[in-house]
Amino acid sequence: MKTRTKFALLAGVCASMLLSTACAKKPNRTTKVTVAGEAFTKAEPDAAVLVLSVVTQSPQAITAQQENARKSDAVANAIKAIAGSNAEIKTSDYTLQPQYDYRDNRLPKIIGYNARNSVIVTMTDLKNVGAIIDAASKAGANSIDNVSFVLRQTSPARGEALSDATRQAMNKAQAIAQALGGRVSRIVEESESATVMEREMEYRENMQDTATRQTTTPIASGQLNIKSNVQLIVEIES
Repeated sequence: MKTRTKFALLAGVCASMLLSTACAKKPNRTTKVTVAGEAFTKAEPDAAVLVLSVVTQSPQAITAQQENARKSDAVANAIKAIAGSNAEIKTSDYTLQPQYDYRDNRLPKIIGYNARNSVIVTMTDLKNVGAIIDAASKAGANSIDNVSFVLRQTSPARGEALSDATRQAMNKAQAIAQALGGRVSRIVEESESATVMEREMEYRENMQDTATRQTTTPIASGQLNIKSNVQLIVEIES
């Protein structure tokens, strides 16, 4: 009798365990998907970058070098007088090279020396770009190599483009989750990139005209195109 009772109790426990297991909630399934967002916007540039050069020539190397140093110093002072402490001026390239005469099929002969000192000027006051060019030219800069308008890393426009691209990627992830009958549980990985199409312009002019001109050189900055890409790897729980 006791054996039958124990068997019945054991059978009841087993049945209860089987019923409990059958009724237990099934574990959620997770799926990883990769989504991407892309956004385009326009923004006003917040900095200008100018490449200015002083080029001097002389039969003697030391003369070309000294004249170049004097004019380069005058150019830097002229820029600082207009731009103030907000402008960053740094040397980008300096060369002192011999000039050769290759005529009459003879061995090349050194006939002089060419000194070139190039500086990069980065400034945030875009209204003074033309004035800087004029002042540098009058002080001795005889090659205005390039003027470009850029967007710094701290610009809010970059963040806005990135935010738009991220929202687009998340909308895609949520649409996929809804189609699967689940929800986005977490973001596993995120990567981003932003491209700013900097506006560049070559600048060339007659230096003699610059010295006699009374009006400031007109330079228009225009707008820059910003492209932002975001890629997300998200986990969908269903």
